[in-house]
Amino acid sequence: MTGHHLLVHDGTFAVVTDCGDITGARGASPDGLFSRDARHVSRWQLALEGSPPELLVAAGQAGPDRPLAAVLTPPGRGHEPPAYTVFREQAVADRSLAERIRLTSNRPVPTTARVTLTVDSDFADQFELRSDHRAYDKTDAVRTAEARPDGVAFGYERPAPGGQPEWHSRTVITAVPAPDAVTHRASGTTRTLEWQVLLPPHGSGEIIVQACALPSGTDGEPPRLQPPATAVAGLAQENASFTAAGPRPRDLISWAELARACEQGLADLAGLRVPATGPEGEPLRVPAAGIPWFLALFGRDSLLTSLFALPYRPELASATLLALAATQGTDYDPPSPFGSGAPRQEQPGRIAHEIRHGELPTFRQVPYGRYYGAVDATPLFLTLLHAYTERTADDALARRLEGQARAAAEWMFRDGGLTDRGWLVYAEGPLSVGGGQSWRDSPGAICFSDGLPAEGPIAVAAAQGYAYDALTRTAALARKTWDDAGFADRLEEAAGELRARFQREFWMTGPSFPALALDGRGRQVDALASDAGHLLWSGILDASYGESVGRRLLEPDFFSGWGIRTLAAGQAPYHPLSWHRGAIWPHDNALTVLGLARYGLTEQALEVIRGLVEAAAVHDWRLPEVMAGYGRDEHPTPVPCPHSCSPQAWAAATPLALLTALTPTQP
Repeated sequence: MTGHHLLVHDGTFAVVTDCGDITGARGASPDGLFSRDARHVSRWQLALEGSPPELLVAAGQAGPDRPLAAVLTPPGRGHEPPAYTVFREQAVADRSLAERIRLTSNRPVPTTARVTLTVDSDFADQFELRSDHRAYDKTDAVRTAEARPDGVAFGYERPAPGGQPEWHSRTVITAVPAPDAVTHRASGTTRTLEWQVLLPPHGSGEIIVQACALPSGTDGEPPRLQPPATAVAGLAQENASFTAAGPRPRDLISWAELARACEQGLADLAGLRVPATGPEGEPLRVPAAGIPWFLALFGRDSLLTSLFALPYRPELASATLLALAATQGTDYDPPSPFGSGAPRQEQPGRIAHEIRHGELPTFRQVPYGRYYGAVDATPLFLTLLHAYTERTADDALARRLEGQARAAAEWMFRDGGLTDRGWLVYAEGPLSVGGGQSWRDSPGAICFSDGLPAEGPIAVAAAQGYAYDALTRTAALARKTWDDAGFADRLEEAAGELRARFQREFWMTGPSFPALALDGRGRQVDALASDAGHLLWSGILDASYGESVGRRLLEPDFFSGWGIRTLAAGQAPYHPLSWHRGAIWPHDNALTVLGLARYGLTEQALEVIRGLVEAAAVHDWRLPEVMAGYGRDEHPTPVPCPHSCSPQAWAAATPLALLTALTPTQP
C-alpha cells in the first residue's frame, strides 16, 4: 500500500495517507479505521484555514514506542511563510484511532488558527470494499449521525429477520477541547468538526481527538480519551512482553541477519494477534492471517504460523488450537436463520478455514462467518496438537482436546475422503467458494503442465502429506496420552497404507517428481510445483524419493535466487506474477526448508535460507506474503507481487521456521 501507513492493535487497524488522512478509498488499497471486518471511519480529513494542508514531512514512525507523525502547514501564500505549523500524531489502541493535533505559532503576535476535521463512517463490510465491485442487498439499513457536545456519533442499524438481534454498530468521535461547531455541509452523514485555536506569540495549542469503533454486539461506551503517545507507550510495553521474551533468536544463532528477520517477524506477530474465544468461553489472542483483508482467525494460516513459532512462542499454538476447537464443525452446514444460502461447508469434526464477525457473514450473504472450505486445516490441527504436546512436554492440552482431535480424525476418514476415495479430496464447482481448498486457492492453480485446470474431486499432493503426518502424530497421542492402543493401531495402519499408495500413484516416472494432484478421474496433474517441498516436511516420501525431490527444487527453473517458485519456470502455465503459478511464497519455502533439513539436505536448505534472508533485508527485514518469480538474473532485487499482504502472519513466522531448520534441538 504505497503512500499509506498502517496502525494496528488487537484486531483493529487504521490505514492513513502520508498526511494522516482517510479518504474513503476502496479496492486494492482501502483506507479507514477497521474493526471486526467493518470500516468504522471512512473519512478523516484535516483542513487548515479551509484548505487541505501542505505536507512538510510524510507520516512515519521513529520507533515502536512512537506514534505515527506528520508535519503540515496551512497552504502557502506567495512568499509569505505559514503562520503556524501542525505536528500530527496518531495511534490505534482500544478499538480507537487517537490523534493529537499540535499547532505551533511561527509569529511574534497572537494568531488564530482555523482547524477543521471532516469525518464520516460508512460501516462498509470489508467484502464490499474489494476490487470485485460486488453489491449486497441491505434493505432497510439506516445510517445516522448525531452531534454531541464533544464530537459526533455515527450509527448503523439493520433489522434481522427470524427474531435474531438487529445489527447495530456505532462510531463515536470525541475531542478535547470540544469543537466550536459540528456542521453538516454535504449529503449523507458526513460531518465537519471545527475549532478556532488561539495561539500565543510563538506559542502552541493542541486538539486531542479520538474515533472509537463499537461493532455490533459491543457493550459499553468509548474508552477514556488519551493522547497517541500514551496509547503507544502502553502498546509498546504489551508487545515487548511478547517480542522480548525468551528464547530470543539472537541468543540462538550468530547469523545476525537471520536473527534480525526473526525479531521483525515476532514484532509483526505481536501486532497481528486478535481476540478469540475458547471452548469454555475463555478469552484468547490468536495470530490472524494478514492485513488488510485477513485480520481474522484462519485455520490453515493460523495453524502454520503457530507451528513455525512453536519453539519460541508456544502460547500462539495453544490459543490457536483452543479457538479452532471452539469453532469445530458439529453439523452438516445448518441452514441460515436469515434465509440466505451461502454454503459454509460445515461437517462434523471439520476445522474451520475462516472465522469472521462482520455484517455480511452474520447475515449469511457471504459464507465466511464460519467457513469450513479447506481440505487441509483439519489435518494441520492434529499435527499442531501433537507438535505442541511434544515440544512443551505437557499433555494437558491434548487431554483437554481429545474429543475434538478424535472428531477431526474421523472427519478425514468419513467426509474428507480417506475411506471412500483413499485420499483427502475436495470438489471444485458450486460448493467451492472462490478457488480451491488447498493453500493454492486461486482459480486454476491446480493445473496440468499445459495449463488446463484440474477438475474434481481433486486430491492435492500436499494434503496427502498432511494427512499422513496427522495420522501418525494422532496415533502417538492415542497411544501415549489417551491410552487407546486400538485407535492408535487403526491410525498407524491407515498412515502406512496412505504412504505406500501415495508413492505408487503420485510419483511421475518421466520427470521423477511427484504430481501436483490427482484429478477426479485419477489422472496425475503433472505440473511441476513447489508442493513437493511440503511432502518433504510431512515425511510421506521414502528417503531416495525425498532426496531426489529436494535436489530438484534447487534447480534454476524452481529456485529464483530469492526462493522456490510455486511452479517451475518453462512450463506453459508459468507466470512470475501469478500467485500460484510462478510467484514465491516465503511460508511455502519455509515448509520446504524444514523438509530439506528433515531429509539431511543441509546445503540445499542453506541456499534457500540465504535467498529468503537477503529478500527480507531488501524489505526492511519484513518478508512479504508473496514475491514475484523473477530471478536474480532478471532483476537485482526481489520484484513485488501485486496485492500482497504486509504484514502477513505465516510470512512473519517464516524466519522462525528457518531458524528451527538450522537449530533443530533449540531452544
